[in-house]
Amino acid sequence: MARFAIASTPRRKLALAAALLLAGGAAALAQMMGQGMGQGIGMRRHGAGGMMSHDEATMPGLQGANATPEESAELAVLFRNFATLTRTVTNLPDGIRTVTTSSDPQVMATLVSHVTGMIGRVETGDDPQIRIQSPTLDIFFQRGPGITTDIQVTDQGIVVVQTATDPALVQALQTHAAEVSDMAARGMQAVHEAMMNRAGN
Repeated sequence: MARFAIASTPRRKLALAAALLLAGGAAALAQMMGQGMGQGIGMRRHGAGGMMSHDEATMPGLQGANATPEESAELAVLFRNFATLTRTVTNLPDGIRTVTTSSDPQVMATLVSHVTGMIGRVETGDDPQIRIQSPTLDIFFQRGPGITTDIQVTDQGIVVVQTATDPALVQALQTHAAEVSDMAARGMQAVHEAMMNRAGN
């Protein structure tokens, strides 16, 4: 179960703050979402294995069988603006502590919305089935109640602590945290390489 806070305020205030942040950047967010998200949105494939193209302009892999257009648009904003992201990860004996921020307030608002939304999905086992998502996430949607999550939005950024008693979940949390850090550092190139590596195995 997740515990949400801003500095140490309750979940409702985090939701309100995230909404206010998003409202403040709504125009720019809409503009960013419109740059490529609605153009050439169909899936494109290449190669004998039918691997999806990770075109930086259209980003078809950010759609999902169970994802909303808004969730896909949030991912597009984060990938297009990955250079604004800074992230640190501390592996704990029973999980992880991550601190992620953006130098752009509008991207930060999108980040808060994405993180809280995806953790909510994990808690309810509601897999968005994003085309590019890592298989590491499968165990989260199967055993989500086994993860304890604490979220705080502070001056440092969005701070997430996730712990579990199941060693398989702990390993998955740490593996996924490293995957996200790679994406934050290298954007869609990291995703493309990971998918190519999986296809080659």
